[in-house]
Parts: sequence; C-alpha cells; structure tokens
Amino acid sequence: MAVSKESTPPSASRPLTPALLLGVLGVVYGDIGTSPLYALRASLLHFAADGLERWEILGVLSLIFWSLVLVVTVKYVLLVMRADNRGEGGILALMALAQRVGRGERGRQLIMLVGIAGAALFFGDGTITPAISVLSAVEGLKVISPAFSDLVIPISLGVLLALFLVQYKGTHSIGRVFGPVTALWFLSLAILGLVEIVREPVVLLALSPHYAIEFCIRYHLAAFVALGSVVLAVTGAEALYADMGHFGRRPIQLVWLVAVLPALTLNYFGQGALLLADRAALENPFYLLAPHWFRLPLVVLATCATIIASQAMISGAFSIARQCVQLGFLPRLVVCHTSETEEGQIYMPQINFALLAGVIILVLAFQDSDSLAAAYGLAVTGTFLCTSTLAGLIFRRQFGWSRPAVAAVVVPLFLLDAAFFISNVLKVPDGGWVPLLLGSVMFVLMLTWRRGRELLFARFRQDSLPLKSFLARLPQSRTIRVPGIAVFMTGQADYVPNALLHNLKHNKVLHERVLFVTVENTDVPLAPQRREVTELAPGIHRVMLRYGFQESPNIPRELEALREYGIEFEPMQASYFLGRETLVAAAAPKMATWRQWLFSVMSRNAMPATEFFRIPSDRVVELGVRVAI
Repeated sequence: MAVSKESTPPSASRPLTPALLLGVLGVVYGDIGTSPLYALRASLLHFAADGLERWEILGVLSLIFWSLVLVVTVKYVLLVMRADNRGEGGILALMALAQRVGRGERGRQLIMLVGIAGAALFFGDGTITPAISVLSAVEGLKVISPAFSDLVIPISLGVLLALFLVQYKGTHSIGRVFGPVTALWFLSLAILGLVEIVREPVVLLALSPHYAIEFCIRYHLAAFVALGSVVLAVTGAEALYADMGHFGRRPIQLVWLVAVLPALTLNYFGQGALLLADRAALENPFYLLAPHWFRLPLVVLATCATIIASQAMISGAFSIARQCVQLGFLPRLVVCHTSETEEGQIYMPQINFALLAGVIILVLAFQDSDSLAAAYGLAVTGTFLCTSTLAGLIFRRQFGWSRPAVAAVVVPLFLLDAAFFISNVLKVPDGGWVPLLLGSVMFVLMLTWRRGRELLFARFRQDSLPLKSFLARLPQSRTIRVPGIAVFMTGQADYVPNALLHNLKHNKVLHERVLFVTVENTDVPLAPQRREVTELAPGIHRVMLRYGFQESPNIPRELEALREYGIEFEPMQASYFLGRETLVAAAAPKMATWRQWLFSVMSRNAMPATEFFRIPSDRVVELGVRVAI
C-alpha cells in the first residue's frame, strides 16, 4: 500500500508578476549586485604603482564585462540552469542529478567528492561575503571625510552583529523590503555610471574583447594577477542556479538580461570613465562617481544592499547545511522553521553562530576590504569548477550532447573557470588560504561523517537479526502482547531494530501494534511518494517515510496520517523506541584513529533524534547499544 504525492515545484508555473521579479532582484542578485563596490578597484590596484595607463583601464574593464557575459550569461543563465533537479538548483542538487548518470560505483563516488568539495567551498565563500560586502560599503564614510576612518570597523561589526542576531526571527518581514531596496540600488548603479559614461564615452571601447586580449598578451602570466580580482565581479553567480527552486528559471533569466547585466555594465564602465579622466579616483571609484550631496545617502543605501547580499548568503548557508544533513554529509543539526507557510525559510543556530564567529574574526584580522579581496575568490572559483565538471557530465550523458558539442561549449567555459581558479591560487599567501582552510575543514568533516555512517550501518547489518527470521519465529515464541502502540525507529528496514531486541530481552513483552519506521532521504528536492506501508504480520507494519533534501521530517504527523491505510494511530497510546549508540573502536578499525575521534565527537554533538524527527520527548524510550567500528 502506498500513497503517491507527485511534487511539482511551485516556481514551475508561477506567473511573471512584478512582485516575483522584485523578489528575484532582491534575493538572487544581492551578492553580485554589490560587487561594483570593490571589484574594479581591487583589479586595478595591482597595476597602479607606476600609474595607470589608458589601455590598462580599458583592458581590465573589458575583462570584467566579458567575464559577466561568459561566466554568468552564457554558462549559468543559458546553460547550467537547464540542468535542474525537478526544478531545484545548487551544487548538491546538481551532484544528485549527476550521480544518476554516473557509471559504476567508483564513478558515483567521484561525483560525490566533487559535490562535497563544491558544498564545502560554499561555506568558505559564505563566511567572507558578509565581511567584505559590509566593510566595502561602510568604507564610503572615509570618502566623505577622513575623520570617519576610525569608525569603519566598529560600525561594520555592529551591522554584522545585528544581522546575525536577528536571524532567529526569520527573513519574512525583512524580505518584503529586499526587492524595492535592491531595485533602488541597481537604479542608482545605472544612473551613476551612465552620467560618467556620457562625459567620457571613449570608455565604451572596452566593450570590444580586443582590449581584454591585448591586456593578457602584454602582461602574459602577470595577467593572472588581474584575473584573481576580476573574478570578484562574478561572485554570486552561483546564486542564480541555487535559487532556481524558489523563483523558477524564467524570472531569474529575465531579470538578469533586462535589469542586472545592464546596470552592472553601466556602473563598471562609469567607474572606468571616471578613472580615464582622473587617475586619483582609484582611491574609491565607486563612491567618487556620486556628487558630494549624494555620498552619505549612497553609503546608507550601499550598507542596506550589502546587508541584503549577506542575508542571501546566510540563508543559502542554512539551505545547503540542511541539504547536507538530509543527504547524510553532516550530523543532525537544529533546524528552526521561521514561517508557517514557507518550508524553505529556516534558521539553524549552530550554522548561524559559526558564520558569525568567522565573519568577526575576518573583519578584525583583515581590517579593510582590499585585504579581504585577496582572500575572496578561491572558494567561488572552486565552486565554479565543480559546477562546470558536473554540468558537463549531465549535458553529455543525460541531454545526449555529442562529444564535439561538449568540447566546443563546456570545455572552453571549464578552462575559463580553471584560469580564474589558478589566478586565485596565487593569492593564497595573501589571505587566499582562509577560504581554502575553511573549505578543507568542511570537506574533511563531511567525508568523515559519510564514511562513519557507512561503517556504522555495515556493523548494524552484520550484528542484527534479519527481519524475516524474526517474523518467522514470532508465532512460536509465545511472546506476550500488551496493549498500546510501539514505534521503533530504524535506519535498516530489513533488520530488527536493536531497541526491539533489548525490549524483548528485558521486558519480555511486545505491543499489540508495532510500527517499524524508516526515514529515507532521497536525492530529489521533494519526495514524490511520501509514505509506503507494508503489513508484515498481524499488528506489525513497516512504514517507509521518504523526504527530499529540501524537506524536514515530522514523524508524529506522518503516523497520524496512517488512518487512511486502516491503521488507527492514537498519539497518546504510542511509545517511541530509539537506540542510542555508543561508539567504540573495533579490534581492526577501518578508519584512522583521528577520524574515529572526529566522528565520535560529531555523533555526540548531533541534534537528538527526538528533536530532529519532532517526536514528543515524554513518549520516548531510549535503549543504549555499543557499536564497534
């Protein structure tokens, strides 16, 4: 018996309303929309020691423009967004999609490693984005008056602290103003840039790729230094793909092509025009675009825009972390739902405070956005590489592209991503090690948890009694059946839970109605079939509950729905039996000692199963078991 609930992403058929397009503008493009604050300046600073030449300014501008066209427009907007996992995007959704077309166990393992690496680097990116965005916005105070210089760090820390401390309230209320504020921001970007372009129209020559190519030829390998900062202009590109499940493909594509790309191009070229007229404007070309009377309001607007960009990154970190938990890459973490209607609006306190600690340390350690720019980019370009690798595999094997088509389209984009990544590797001594370290730590944590769980389940299967054998012996065992409902949570549907065997051993009874409940996490955003119920013996049923990686389990609610199968479930008569594992080292351990210790620490600090599955704590019986791995 099973009930099927086919899930269609709500974004799939959503009409293109002004409210939807404003939402896309506010949530999806907040990060990339704040890049003009620092990207062009950071790119040109490398060549400013002996004065900037006209061809250098035009060359870097051309590199930025064609990076926006190739990386964002061609790669993400036109190509990668076609590879959706039932409407959902993001590196983990792409990984799950690629694993379906992977060949052999080894191939699927390699795909998993690429996906884990991309997700780990995302967390490194998520720590740096709020720090560099808010710092670069507040630094506009120094342009207004040098007297404000000492206030930049305290104000930045105050803004960031307030942002992270209000996360528990959810983004619903503040989200209403995201769209209008970001619309005003992009309008300001476009107008400020356009005014300066009109004064110095020669800057439009940089639209030709000739200047980008000439720049690379003249500087040879040194051009990689510029690429390491040029990539700052496309940070946030991954958000286009990651937020596809919330808004749908068409609104994101339309807003980029009609509003965001033109506004960013106008502002970058406006900054370039200002620098052609006055090289001293390199001090802060973004804020110097504005007239004196508008600079203070622009600082306020920029700070609001960077808060929105940071909020989008924080929410993305919550979403990625929950996906990692559901897919088995991280232990159970506390997930608080901040909206009664929107499943995706969540708050994860452990992730929130880890990000806050990282952001504060970065601000205090690097002090200004120029120094942070050296640390920024490695995580972003690493994720770009992971996405290109998985997307190329999907285009070849799922979409049926020919090898020449993949070589002509995907390979050049991959090589561009590789060039960006290599250029950022050069920044490792200057701070690029920060996202690399953060990403490496997350990679090791996720890989250790995954491996530990595999060994744990293998040990369970080895030591446990097959369910068929238990059911076959049950009629002859003369076990006393007592009134009530016993719910046994088990991760191995074909084996008897240890909690049941311990209960029989010590209490010598079995409840009249027994439910073996197994929660299965699928590699799709929303599970198409939630419940599957099988009667194993009189009064004994197996219940399979499937959840997608965007969903959170609620066991009592699902069990109450079993009435449609003819199973009367009374919540006040139910007792939940759970096993609590105590991990010990096996005689011949299959993991290194340090990884065993790390897995044990993660297990002890995991969210209790009762809270994660939303089981009433006063209805739970926990039975301990020692497991050697």
